[in-house]
Amino acid sequence: MKKRLFAALLGSVMLLGALSACGQSAASGSSADPAAGSGNASVRDELNFVNFRDIRDLNPHLYAGEMYAQSILYDTLVRVSDSEDATDGVIPCLAESWEITEEGKVYLFHIRQGVTFTDGAACDAHAIKANFDAILENKNRHTWLEMMNVLESVEAVDEYTLEIRLTSAYYPMLIELGGTRPFAIISPNCMIDGSTMNGVNGHIGTGPYVLTDFVTDEYAVFERNDSYWGEAPAVKKITVKVIPDNQTRIMALESGEIDLIYGKDMLDAEALTSYMESDKFTVELSAPISTRQLLMNTTDEVLGDVAVRKALQHATNKQAISDGIFSGLETPADFLYSSSIPYCDVGLVPYDYDMEEAAAILDEAGWTPGAGGIREKGGVKLSFGLLYCSDRVTEKNIAEYLQQEFRSLGIEMDIHGEEEQSYRDNMKSGNFDMVFNIAWGTPQDPQSSMAAMRAPVYGDFAAQQGLDDKGEIDQAITDILVSTDETGRQELYSFVLTRLHEDAVYIPLTYECNKALHINTLDGVEFDANCYRIPLERMFFN
Repeated sequence: MKKRLFAALLGSVMLLGALSACGQSAASGSSADPAAGSGNASVRDELNFVNFRDIRDLNPHLYAGEMYAQSILYDTLVRVSDSEDATDGVIPCLAESWEITEEGKVYLFHIRQGVTFTDGAACDAHAIKANFDAILENKNRHTWLEMMNVLESVEAVDEYTLEIRLTSAYYPMLIELGGTRPFAIISPNCMIDGSTMNGVNGHIGTGPYVLTDFVTDEYAVFERNDSYWGEAPAVKKITVKVIPDNQTRIMALESGEIDLIYGKDMLDAEALTSYMESDKFTVELSAPISTRQLLMNTTDEVLGDVAVRKALQHATNKQAISDGIFSGLETPADFLYSSSIPYCDVGLVPYDYDMEEAAAILDEAGWTPGAGGIREKGGVKLSFGLLYCSDRVTEKNIAEYLQQEFRSLGIEMDIHGEEEQSYRDNMKSGNFDMVFNIAWGTPQDPQSSMAAMRAPVYGDFAAQQGLDDKGEIDQAITDILVSTDETGRQELYSFVLTRLHEDAVYIPLTYECNKALHINTLDGVEFDANCYRIPLERMFFN
C-alpha cells in the first residue's frame, strides 16, 4: 500500500511537467561506435536511452517509424500543449501565430522566419505547402483523421504565410496539426519527385536533433542540431539501444549501460514498484493517458444481448486487476475515458463489481444454468471468445483471470492470442466476439477516437453495428466535430458518452499511464501532453 500511495503521489507531481520544442531531423549513418557516451567528468551531455525495437521507417507522413525519433527530428506547425500559454490546446512551433476566420473554415498561419532544415534548405510556407501536397496525395491513408475529409485547399500566400481552407468548421483542427504524424514537416529535398507516399530518400527536419548513425536492430545515434531555431538541448548526443526484453533492459540500467527507460509498455509493474524507494534510480508516473478496455461485438449472437453485456460489466473486478496485475500503477477505470480528459466528466454512474447483481441480470433475461453449469437461453449457450494480442503478456494474464471469474457465473469464455498484426487485422474486420482494446490516448481522445467509430478504422465500428442507436451516435459525433458552440459541443459529448455507457459496449479495465525509470543524476524527465512523444530535448544531467 505504501508503494501504491507513493506511486499515486509521484503521478500527481508529474502533472506539473511543462512542454518544449517540437521536432526531428535526420541524416543517414556513418559507423561510429555508439557505446561511448558518458560526456565529461563534471556534467554529462550524452544520454544512453533504450527502445524495444528499431527506429524503422522515419518518413513523417507514414506510420511505421518510432514516434520518439520522429518527434525530435521533425517539427509541426503547432505543438500540443497543456501549458498555461496554450490556445485551443496548442502552442506555436513552425507557425509563430495564426488567425481563424470565416466561422472556423479558414486558418492563416504566419511561419517562423529564418528556420532552415538541417540540409540548409529554407523551411518557409512553400516548403510546408510541399509537405501538405505530399500528404494529400496519399489522402486515403490518413482518413482516420476527420480533418482530411474537410480539408479543401492549402496555399502559400507568400513566403511566410500559409492558408488552410476547410469545407466546414472543424474544432480539433489545431490538435490534429500538432500530432507527431502525419503533419510533421520534412525537407522537400528528401521527397521523391515531390512525393512521400512511396518513401523518402532522407530524414531531414528542423527539430532539435539529427540522426547521424544507426545499425538496424542494434542502435541509433541522434546528435544536437546546432542550427535549431529553438532553445538548444543540454544533451548533445543521444544513443538509443535496441533491447527487446524487459528484464534485459532493467539489467542494462542497473549496470550503467543505459540511463533511462521510458514508456507505458517498457516496464512491468512489478519491476517498477521495486524501485519506488531506490536511492540510485527515480520512478516517474504520468496522469492517466488512455483506457485499457474490452470491446464487445454487438452483432454476436450472445453479446448482442445488452443484458449479457451489462452482466459482464458487473462481473469484472477492476480493482483486482489493478492490484494483482498492475500493482496499483494503473488505476481501475469506470468509464470509456477518464474524467480528466476534456469533455468526458459527464456524471455517469459506474457499473460496480457485484457478482450477485450480474447473476440476477442474467436470470431475469432468461439465461439459466444448463449442462455443465453453463447458462443457456433458447438452446444457445452463454459462450463467446476473447481475442488478445499475444505480444502483450498482461492481456493474457487478464484474460485468464476473467475466464475463471466468468466461469463461476456460468459463462464460458474461450481465450485466443494472435501476434500483433493478425490481432489488429481481426479487430479491424470485426472478426471477434470480445477483444482487448486501448483508447487512443491524449491528445486524440476523445475527438479523434470517437470520429473513427464511424468507419472501419479499428474495432469500434464493427462492434457497434448491432446497436439500435448506432445512427444517432454517429450523427452526434459528426455534429461534435463541426460544432462551434462550446455548450452545444459538451451536450453532444454527454449524449454520446451516455449512450455508449448505457449500451455497455465497452468494459473499461484500467487507466494506463506513462512510466519512466532513470538514474538519479538525470533531470528534466517529464511527460508531454502528447502521450506518444518523449521530450528528450528537455532532459539534462545534474
